[in-house]
Amino acid sequence: MTNRRRTRKPSPAEIELWRTAMQGTTPLPGREARKDAEAEPPGPSPSPPARKRRPSAAPRTPPPEPARRPAAGSRPEPMAELAHGRGAGMDRRQADRLRRGRLPIEGRLDLHGMTQREAHDRLNAFIADAVAAGKRCVLVITGKGLARDGSGVLREAVPRWLNAPPLREHVLVFDYAQPRHGGLGALYVLLKRKR
Repeated sequence: MTNRRRTRKPSPAEIELWRTAMQGTTPLPGREARKDAEAEPPGPSPSPPARKRRPSAAPRTPPPEPARRPAAGSRPEPMAELAHGRGAGMDRRQADRLRRGRLPIEGRLDLHGMTQREAHDRLNAFIADAVAAGKRCVLVITGKGLARDGSGVLREAVPRWLNAPPLREHVLVFDYAQPRHGGLGALYVLLKRKR
């Protein structure tokens, strides 16, 4: 069985829009511009008459400036959000070892029975201490929660907290723990190396 991808032909309005957008452009060296006959879809459907634009009093906004590096002392751009088992800067082998619980756990924090405020404060202090001590992989036990649908307050809050400042700058990735370490009621948290 072949996996063919179906493509649709552009409508006359889409072709006209493309031509308008490409006016004034030059083809790359070694390439020829497409002729109008090649761009036209086969068939008798004529293109609709072009609407005249009303002149607007407001001037056009300039295109956005290209991204620049932040100056020293300015706020850095926000980091990409982490999700269970997904993080930037991690190779496949290390991600697999984390997921399987094969990285040595260098610290544990049990948040059972705490209020959200207490748990958040303890998590911030725990991660800061682990980073200062040069630890790489820690276990955060949230519990599975008492709700019938399996969603606990801390179980849902801890990943959000790990994605928010000040913790996000220290966390490389997190993932659910193996059953022997708490399963869905615990997280392996891999911290960035100290520089």
